[in-house]
Amino acid sequence: MSKFLKAFARDERGVSAMEYAVLAGIVVLALAGVGTTFKSQVSTMFSKLFSNATTTQGS
Repeated sequence: MSKFLKAFARDERGVSAMEYAVLAGIVVLALAGVGTTFKSQVSTMFSKLFSNATTTQGS
């Protein structure tokens, strides 16, 4: 059993997966923060975009 625990402690394969998971979590939190902060500006931007696209398409 101690052999297994020593080998498990030295094994670094899972470390990189954990680092990627932490990095992905940070990116998600950052995107959520930006989305919350600029929610009204982004909504207005897309409304104008779709309005202009509909107007242009109808002409």
